[in-house]
Amino acid sequence: MELDLRLPYSTEGLPGLGGQLRAAPDAFIVEEIPLYEASGAGQHLYVNITKEELTSREVQRGLAEAFDLPYRAVGFAGMKDKHARATQTFSLLVGHVDEEFVRAAPERISAKTPVTVNWVRLHRNKLKKGHLLGNRFTITVTRPSVEGELAMERAAAIAESLRGRGLPNYYGPQRLGQNGANVRRGWELLQGNKRMANRWLRSLLLASVQSHLCNRYLALRHQQGWFSVLMTGDIAKKHDTGGLFVVADQAAEQSRYDQKEISFTAPIYGPKMWEAEADSGELEQEVLAESGLDMAALAKAKMMGTRRLGRILLNDLSVTQRGPEIVVAFSLPKGAFATTVLREFMKVSDDLLAQAAVEDSSSDEDGGI
Repeated sequence: MELDLRLPYSTEGLPGLGGQLRAAPDAFIVEEIPLYEASGAGQHLYVNITKEELTSREVQRGLAEAFDLPYRAVGFAGMKDKHARATQTFSLLVGHVDEEFVRAAPERISAKTPVTVNWVRLHRNKLKKGHLLGNRFTITVTRPSVEGELAMERAAAIAESLRGRGLPNYYGPQRLGQNGANVRRGWELLQGNKRMANRWLRSLLLASVQSHLCNRYLALRHQQGWFSVLMTGDIAKKHDTGGLFVVADQAAEQSRYDQKEISFTAPIYGPKMWEAEADSGELEQEVLAESGLDMAALAKAKMMGTRRLGRILLNDLSVTQRGPEIVVAFSLPKGAFATTVLREFMKVSDDLLAQAAVEDSSSDEDGGI
């Protein structure tokens, strides 16, 4: 099967830095942006840690052992890569405990798991997948293809453009697999050409097909000039409240889009997806028809669908130079991929990005809103 994996750049015409992403903790720093703060009271102990060379699952197991808890009594909001310096919060169901228990917790944790404990605090509920607003990244681009002032000039020009207009919320190449390998395997499952007993892997591969179709929609929308402009029938999202609504009057809503109060959403195809209407709906149907799939096939595979924020805003994006390296810092909402931002700066092949890529903390979710 031929897959069109090409994605247009939001900063087309601005030359990139080239370079590499080094899979080392000091070159890839990520910190969770919490959905809420721990209250200080409750049966769950919230533990904020910084880890290196450990997966989130390994930390989860270490915390469970430290407090003699079942594995599932430890919760967290999203996965963090092993090769990043990652700061995230875990919750432990410890029941009703006294202040002495809380004070002693950091030492107890450090004895079992090689992490830095930043703080501990009680709260009333377990942390579950998706309980975060997003993540803050600080990423170093090493060995750029241009040096000195020219590298910084290129980085600054790209940053200015992205801060002004944002960029499509593409899924990263690590979700699709090298050269789309995950998408191809998922397609074979949909066509009934293969079976898979591993339910987790099956779900991942089928989700990669949905991710690819979402990328195709975003790419086609960008190519047709509809990224900076709303379409009639769009399902838009309010950035302040998260509310969704149908764009009935494109002209009336465009000013809110320009002021970054709202953004369009993109389809994660499936029978439970809220379908766009009018011009926007026609574009969604065009992408689905091009794929050869239909809602019946997705429903049969239990790919229910949702919607995904279509535009990433990068209001806090910054770039600095550290010797020959360029350091890029930015925040992303949950479900977005850091490599989507880095590809704009580096303009290298997606396969090179995927080889050293670190996914964001919630990219194992469907990215729905």
